[in-house]
Amino acid sequence: MEFSREALIESVSSQMPEKRWKHTLGVMKTSVELAERYGGDPERAETAATLHDVAKYWPVERMREIIEDNDLSAELLRYDKQLWHAEVGAFVAEKEYGITDREILDAIRFHTSGREGMTLMDKIVCLADYIEPGRDFPGVDRIRKLAKSSLEEGLIAGFDSTISLLLEKRKIVFPLTLLSRNDLVRALEEKE
Repeated sequence: MEFSREALIESVSSQMPEKRWKHTLGVMKTSVELAERYGGDPERAETAATLHDVAKYWPVERMREIIEDNDLSAELLRYDKQLWHAEVGAFVAEKEYGITDREILDAIRFHTSGREGMTLMDKIVCLADYIEPGRDFPGVDRIRKLAKSSLEEGLIAGFDSTISLLLEKRKIVFPLTLLSRNDLVRALEEKE
């Protein structure tokens, strides 16, 4: 089953509050802009961005069931529930929306945590989620500025912001976020 762009937007927007849909629209627009700037595929980036939060407002138990019943990353269940929607969203994108493009599915799956060896699509959607125009948190303007010249620098600043906030609140940091950040730093150091 293949969804037209309009049908996809209609279906996804119906699953979240208006405020979250406005965020999604911002991520869609920003993903297209980043794809155009950095040589990605704007249409595919927009599709990933449209679906990135599709499961965000699903009941926690429904997400837990999908993770457990489909042998998804069970490790996630040991961490903050805010991370679950990304894994579930990728599953839903494939099973309910017929997305078969692995890069789109992975960009959805890793938009909250990143991963080692992030693809261009991963970087675009993850960074767009940080810097879309509706985002307002300390340091977002610096991340936006960095994103104009480097996806990697923007992402490192974004991950640093997330990690600092979690440390400040004495929360557990998802290990993949640290690994993602370190991998980006290492890759930049190797370029120099």
